[in-house]
Amino acid sequence: MLMSFLKGIINNVFVKNIVIAIVVITLAIAATFVSLNVYTNHGEYYPVPDFKGLTEDQFSELIKEKGFRYNIIDSAHVDGYFPGAVIEQIPAPGSMVKENRNIHFTIKAIAPEQVQIPNLIDYSLRNAKVILESYGLVVGELIYVPSEYRNLVIQQLYKGKPVEPGKVVLKGSVIDLHIGKGLSTERTNVPDLQALTLSEAQDYTVSVSLNIGAAIYDESVTTAEDSLAAVIWQQQPAGESGARIPLGASIDVWLSVDTAKINY
Repeated sequence: MLMSFLKGIINNVFVKNIVIAIVVITLAIAATFVSLNVYTNHGEYYPVPDFKGLTEDQFSELIKEKGFRYNIIDSAHVDGYFPGAVIEQIPAPGSMVKENRNIHFTIKAIAPEQVQIPNLIDYSLRNAKVILESYGLVVGELIYVPSEYRNLVIQQLYKGKPVEPGKVVLKGSVIDLHIGKGLSTERTNVPDLQALTLSEAQDYTVSVSLNIGAAIYDESVTTAEDSLAAVIWQQQPAGESGARIPLGASIDVWLSVDTAKINY
């Protein structure tokens, strides 16, 4: 009796079609999930490399190898990186992400940073130096001129010409200053610059209202690194000789990496 009933159901065309439809739909759903898993690597995560310090030419190939995408969202002026190098990334290095994830980069600006020249008129030389350094600018030649206002900035110059505050220049530009020397012909002692680097000597002479004139390197200085490391072994006028020179005068210096030349 039961067998006859089951046989009747199996032979029923309508029921048979329903069963076939259910099987087909089930297989289709299963195939879809399998294909999605294969296509998207469903459930698989990969570590994000550290791209900091790499330029686009360098990291673009690595991005492709890892199966990621990228876009550059910003740029900034930061010391310690080459222009165009990655300085920040999202997600952070070591983050676990899926394949085809977009990595967002902030790079060091390629164009040189520009700044406005500040107003230095009527500031003391000491304050003017601090202000220029805060803007990323460099104190150049100090030119002392007659003025009733002693040691105040009378005029500021860029590339030898008077310049108005607000002019946009490259960061690191040199600004020369006309400094009031009062109505007297004031003089100062010649400092001893031996064993100082050129940069140290420039900072020191500015602090005592003098300038560095010619900088002459001997044969021991052959590279840019040598020129930075070289120290002064001779100067004209000589230091600690008792000589006195006018404010704003220049001292010529001779430099070497051979410290045996220094006459202590």
